[in-house]
Amino acid sequence: MEHRFSLFNPNASARQGAHPCSDPPLFGDATVSIAAVIAPLLLQAAPVAVDPDTRAWWALTTTLSSDAMDGRDVGSPGHEAAARLVAARLAKAGVQPLGEAGGWMQPVPMEEMAISRATITAGGRPLRFLHDLYAAPGQVPAAIDYPLSYRGYCAPDMLGDVRGRIVLCHGSRRPGMPSPAERMEALRKAGAEGLITIADPGFTVEPPRWPYAYARAIRLRGGSDVPASLPQMTLRAGALATVLAGSGRDAAALIAAGSAGRPLPAFDLTTNLSARFTLTQRSLGASNVLGILPGSDPALADQAIVLTAHLDGYGHGTPVDGDGLYNGTLDDAAYVALLVRLAERRGGTGFRRPIVFAIVTGEEKGLLGTRWFLDHPPIPRARMAANINLDQLRPIFPLKLLTVHAVDATTLGDDARAVAAGMGIAVQSDPEPERNLLRRSDHWPFLQAGVPATSFVFGYRPGSESERIYRQWYVTGYHTPKDDPRQAIDWQAAADFNRFFYTLVERVADQPAAPAWKPSGRTQLGLTP
Repeated sequence: MEHRFSLFNPNASARQGAHPCSDPPLFGDATVSIAAVIAPLLLQAAPVAVDPDTRAWWALTTTLSSDAMDGRDVGSPGHEAAARLVAARLAKAGVQPLGEAGGWMQPVPMEEMAISRATITAGGRPLRFLHDLYAAPGQVPAAIDYPLSYRGYCAPDMLGDVRGRIVLCHGSRRPGMPSPAERMEALRKAGAEGLITIADPGFTVEPPRWPYAYARAIRLRGGSDVPASLPQMTLRAGALATVLAGSGRDAAALIAAGSAGRPLPAFDLTTNLSARFTLTQRSLGASNVLGILPGSDPALADQAIVLTAHLDGYGHGTPVDGDGLYNGTLDDAAYVALLVRLAERRGGTGFRRPIVFAIVTGEEKGLLGTRWFLDHPPIPRARMAANINLDQLRPIFPLKLLTVHAVDATTLGDDARAVAAGMGIAVQSDPEPERNLLRRSDHWPFLQAGVPATSFVFGYRPGSESERIYRQWYVTGYHTPKDDPRQAIDWQAAADFNRFFYTLVERVADQPAAPAWKPSGRTQLGLTP
C-alpha cells in the first residue's frame, strides 16, 4: 500500500492538525463514547499529588480499560471503540495515519476455533472444564474415552506399556526433567492415546493460574495449524484427587513430591477418562491502529523507530469472584495510553528519525497483529531501524531494577542502560529465562525479522517485598478480572517508568547512529545469524 506522506517532514516543528481518513467516524457509537468519557470519573483516579502527565496517562488508561470497552477482545465492539478512540487521540496529537487507504486502521483477518461446551468425567466423577481441566481447540477430538495411567514425569524409561491409555504426567519444568515436547514424543512412540499434564505448582516463578478464561484458538485467516500428535489436556493439581479417588493413591503426596522434583511412581488406574467437546468455528477480524510522526532529518528518513503496545485484551471469560470481565488495565491498556501520551507531549513535533506508532491487535492470541504488520508492512521493513515494545510492565512496586529483554543483543540495551543509569535504576538481563518472556510479546517477531528490538519488565531483588508483590500479582491479577482500574498502583514507579520511556525514545530517535545488532546478538537469542 502506497501512502501519501513522507518519513521526513521539513515542517516537523510546527504542530500538525488532525488528518482526514477513509475510516468510519472515530466516534460512531454515541453510547460507547459517552461511557468512555465518564469512565475515568467512576474508577480509580490518580491522586492529586501525582504529576499532571501521570494523571493524564492514567485517565486514558482507565478509559481504555473501563467496563464500557468490554475487555477489548479481538472482534468485539469494545475493541473497535478503543481503536477509534486511540486513532482520534493520535490524530489530535499531530500524528499522521498509516493504515490502509490513507486511514488509521490495518485490518487483520482471523479465524477462531473454540470449545463452547465440555463434559468430562474420571471414573464417572465430574471434572469442571476450565476450572479442573483445560484443553485447547485443535488438541482434542470431539470425544475421548480411554483408561488412565500415571507415569510420574513421563521419562521414556518410566512409561512401560501405555498402549491405548491416556497418561497423566507431572509437568515439571525443572532442569533435567523431560520437556513438554519430550514427554509428548515419548508417549507417541509408546502408543499412548493422550497426555494429561498436571500443572506444576512447584513452578513458583509463574504458578499455574485457574480457572482459564475460555478455550479458544485464534489464528490469522488462511493459516494452518500443526495438528497435535496426541490429544493433550492440562489438569489442575488440586483436581488430581478426583481423578485418583478410590485408587488408594495419595494425590497430595504425589503433587508435593512432583513439585519438589522427588522420585515419582508409575501405576495404572482401572478408571477411564471420558470427555465430550463441542467445537465451534467462525471468522472474525480486528485492526491494528497505525500512525507516523515524520522525522525532521532527511538523512535519517529511512530509519523509522517502531513503537508497539497491544490494544487487545481477553474480553469476557470465566468469572472470578463473580466478575467475568477481563479489563486488561496493565495488560496492556496502560501502555497503549503511554504511546498516546508520548504523541501528545510532542504535539506534532518530530524527532530526527520517524516514529511509527503501531497499536497492535491479537497479541493475546499469539502476536497476530504484529506478525500481520511485519508481513504487510506499511513502510518497507528495511526502513524499520528498531522496535521498542511496551508490555509485561507492572508499576505496583518501586522501580529500582529493570529487566531489559535482549539487553546484550543490540545497542538498544546500551541505550536503556544509559537512560536508566541517569535515573538511578539498575538494569539486568532476564533472570528467569525459563518463563520464556522474551518470546511472549510483540518485540519477538521484530527480532525474528532482523529488526533490533527490546521490551521491559519491572525487576526486584530475590526475597524482597517487591518480589512478593510481583509474584502475588501473577497469581491473582495476570489475565484475570482483577487487572482492572481499581487495582493498587505505585504512582511514583509508574511516573518513573514513563519518564524512562520518554527519554529512551528521544535518545534512540535523535542520536547520530541507528540501533544495530551486536556481533553475537542473534546467536545469543537463538536466531539465525
